[in-house]
Amino acid sequence: MTAELVRGQNHLLDRTRVEIRVAAGGPVVAGVTLGDAHGRLSGVEAVAHPGAPRRTGIEVPRQAAAEHRIAVDLEALPEVVHRVSVLLALPSGTGALTTFGAAAAPAVSVTGLDGTALARYTLTGLDAESAVVAVELYRRQGAWKVRAVGQGYAGGLSAMLHDQGLPQAAELAAEIEQAVGQGQARAVPAPAPVAAGRSERPVTGPAAPPAGDRPSPAPRTASDDPAASAHGAGAAPGAGPAVEPTAAADPAAETGASSPAPAAAGPVDYRHPRRRSASAPPGPAPSPAAAPSAPATVPAAADGPARPVAGDAAGWSMEERLYNQVWGMFEDLARSVAAYRSAAGFAASRLEQELDEALADPRNRLGTAADVARATARDRHATLVTQARAALDRDLGQLVAESQVVEPALPPAFARWDSPVWHGYQAPQERPMALRLGDLHLPDVLDLRIPMLVRLPLERGLWIDSGPAALVHGGPDPEREVGRRELGSALTDGPPDEAELGRLAMETAVAIAARLLAVHPPGDFAVQVIDPAGTAAAALAPLVESGALPALPVPGAQGVASVLEGLTRRVDLVQMAVRHRAADSLPPDLDTAEQLLIVHDFPHGFDDRALTRLRYLADEGPAVGVHLLMVADRARTTEYGPVLDPLWRSLLRITPVPDAHLADPWVGHAWTYEPPLAPEGSQVVRQVLGQLAAARRTP
Repeated sequence: MTAELVRGQNHLLDRTRVEIRVAAGGPVVAGVTLGDAHGRLSGVEAVAHPGAPRRTGIEVPRQAAAEHRIAVDLEALPEVVHRVSVLLALPSGTGALTTFGAAAAPAVSVTGLDGTALARYTLTGLDAESAVVAVELYRRQGAWKVRAVGQGYAGGLSAMLHDQGLPQAAELAAEIEQAVGQGQARAVPAPAPVAAGRSERPVTGPAAPPAGDRPSPAPRTASDDPAASAHGAGAAPGAGPAVEPTAAADPAAETGASSPAPAAAGPVDYRHPRRRSASAPPGPAPSPAAAPSAPATVPAAADGPARPVAGDAAGWSMEERLYNQVWGMFEDLARSVAAYRSAAGFAASRLEQELDEALADPRNRLGTAADVARATARDRHATLVTQARAALDRDLGQLVAESQVVEPALPPAFARWDSPVWHGYQAPQERPMALRLGDLHLPDVLDLRIPMLVRLPLERGLWIDSGPAALVHGGPDPEREVGRRELGSALTDGPPDEAELGRLAMETAVAIAARLLAVHPPGDFAVQVIDPAGTAAAALAPLVESGALPALPVPGAQGVASVLEGLTRRVDLVQMAVRHRAADSLPPDLDTAEQLLIVHDFPHGFDDRALTRLRYLADEGPAVGVHLLMVADRARTTEYGPVLDPLWRSLLRITPVPDAHLADPWVGHAWTYEPPLAPEGSQVVRQVLGQLAAARRTP
């Protein structure tokens, strides 16, 4: 459970590698000081800040932002370090806030690398302060603890550093301000002036990166949550930047008017802002079997961007670097397509405006003058769209090249079922940080797929909608039609019928269950199934044959009640053990492995009592290792009325066929989701489950 701290309170940390997550009401500068047993600093080298973001065991963000992630490895710190203080300061010269009291109280969370929240502290009571020591991690009798500090300084960074015994406090504070200013200049290029009377849309270089230094969360379902704009794919909550048109949308571009280009103009460099890079001699991209211990970017020719390299992102391990790189690619694709759509929309609106102006004068409605004006407007529109498409194609070419390098280097947890990495599969020794749930793409770019990665353990359950693909909550969607046409060409001459969708939905559930089993150490993950009608036997065969599922589920209401009762008991007992720190008192017959409950053909076979237990598992289960995977037709569940709406909203909806239903409120895209099914006729799922069964039998 997360410890909610108040000022002065401390909490014991049960791990040494943690993340410190900061959420503020506006852009703040984050830093860390490394003090001795008395909290004194040895010198400027004991401060990690945007100008020097890496110290031994510490990595802080390079820019001011409303959200931050700070990586801390306490075991890697020098022996003389006894206190790790997290500093927050308001940047100067940005026209933003000057005191913490003028914005919402910042919140600081200490989490594990898997996202598990350990302690949280909200810095209330701040007023005229412009810098604050938020929390400190300190060593006491060989153990590390976190303390809520909340000590503010009206004198800013200089006063705070001076109070920690740093003689060069003023000089270092100035250096930090300079580094932050340079970072802001790189991230937000100044717009070029536009001609008077023209559109006020600015000309921009590469789109600015989103605020905060953290990977993006998984997408949410647009139709499931009216408030999806508060949290979605590719954007930190409340921190996504506005996306503006590319340089192709400049009204002066086709008229010959001169306007200075921004400093950041030119080809987009897809070395992501969070990615670390270092010079290295040209050479082939690394293979999965020989991944480098640290990423390196191969220098490009003088007239082109750097060639992509797998693992070219920040992180403690190659797995984390690849995870960050994948979501960096997701954000880059979202920005590029949004910029193209914005530019094309601007060109269309300008064409309409110029045609209206040409026809406004009755004297020009007839004759050659009107024809010339209309032709000129259409030519200008075509030029703008062509320039915007050329910019998009240039960016997509770089992303496709990066995808071709990254995809073969992905570990099993991130890889597709058709990846060669599964041929060398061996049971893992520890759980990965994330899992691939499928692929994402946009209709503008059908040949570029981005892996959809979700963090482990799963924070939300899944709902595989087995209803007809034409059932759309909220009306027809052009992007969904694209997915339906793709499905029709891939499987049959037309969209699949209801029975085919039900079969594909259960196969998708088994494929996801197999991936979860394969990426966990043997014995650390188990699967249970509810199938009241007994119609899922064919799809469940790989799980039963490998022993991952001891036997086919018991049909009828008795089977439903038995499974739900056992899992509810497990959740209750583990919750009590965690609350009272009495894990040793759990019954010996209790399976403490993480559990995935697959519910097929819901709500068939459920009564009110079973439904209540299912909702309880959906709400309370993920925190203690019980995860829910529903396979059901959403339209049929409406027969229960609003009683199932909370359950529906709490789960992430995915589909067994390509479907454009995942919302990205950051830039307004609807991403097409493709399920993680194995290739037709492939035995890879059975082979992987067989190897996992052999590993379980090996002592």
